Amino acid sequence: MKAMVLTAPDTPFQLMEVADPTPGLDEAVARVITCGSGLTIQHIRAGRSKVEYPRIIGHEITAEVVEVGKGVKSLQVGDPVTAYYYLSCGRCKWCLAGRETLCSNILGTIGRVCDGGYAEYIKLPETSFIKLPEGLDYKAYPAEIGVITDAIATPVKVIGKARIKPDEWVAVVGAGGGLGLQMVQVAKWAKARVIAVDTRADKFNACRKAGADKVIDASNEDVALALRELTDGEGADAVIDFVGSRMSLESGFAGLNRGGRLVLLGGSPQSFMLDSNLLKIEREVMGSKYATRKEVCDALELVARGEIWPIVSEVVLLEEVEQLHQRLEQGLIIGRAAVRVAD
Repeated sequence: MKAMVLTAPDTPFQLMEVADPTPGLDEAVARVITCGSGLTIQHIRAGRSKVEYPRIIGHEITAEVVEVGKGVKSLQVGDPVTAYYYLSCGRCKWCLAGRETLCSNILGTIGRVCDGGYAEYIKLPETSFIKLPEGLDYKAYPAEIGVITDAIATPVKVIGKARIKPDEWVAVVGAGGGLGLQMVQVAKWAKARVIAVDTRADKFNACRKAGADKVIDASNEDVALALRELTDGEGADAVIDFVGSRMSLESGFAGLNRGGRLVLLGGSPQSFMLDSNLLKIEREVMGSKYATRKEVCDALELVARGEIWPIVSEVVLLEEVEQLHQRLEQGLIIGRAAVRVAD
């Protein structure tokens, strides 16, 4: 099969012919149609996330099952599927409680400890595949369907975790990025009032189109002050930070109102300072990590019902992956991108 392979950190992808995967016990093989491209896998391409080489990356797949191994009961050849990113154990107290992102015995993630979706076929444990619900036209919109598992599921989780309510002011930091733009539209779906914060003014039109009511240019504005000015002096009810820098976290916390919540996910988190006196007015700081399997399935159902639609700004061929990742590294992608592997 054809695959785009990484052979060393921070080196270009190589288009290779590699052996077709064969399913073992409790495994299945699927033909990849599309695979999403975001910063999570760009960190691998850039060498910031460690893997063993050679490695095929990518996990936001739309695919069809072509072969099942012994012991597989829930999948059949022809089933349309996507994948759950974490290779969780399914047995620990966290998995049994439906909180797979905290799995005590996690093996790793797709595209890091096993080969991922930048290839014509992908082999995974049966439990890693998720069958697509009826109502998702994956043949007409494979790129959009594939990115739901991360780009929509993660914001859906944040809505619940941050307890976002209708009419609350929600600021999204890094709003023009692959997850940020989806967060903007999901917060709007939750009937919040949304403030998009980014350092690239050229992304603000897309933010407004996704539902942002206000925008803040963090490259030349005091974000904490701007958050207060835009909310009649009160501050934001929630700040969702996809950047994770010391500056963004400190300004986001300073821009909260009484009882406001700062949620950190994504980016390259750094240590930051906060005034503990402000915790006494019930401000909260919390972390969030991907989404549970249920939250992924909930996101798929939301899209199937037409309540939300993933924002995919461009789709490239498998052979064009290197150029796409160069643009990802430079922050030039608005929303999500995807790779078309098969027709």
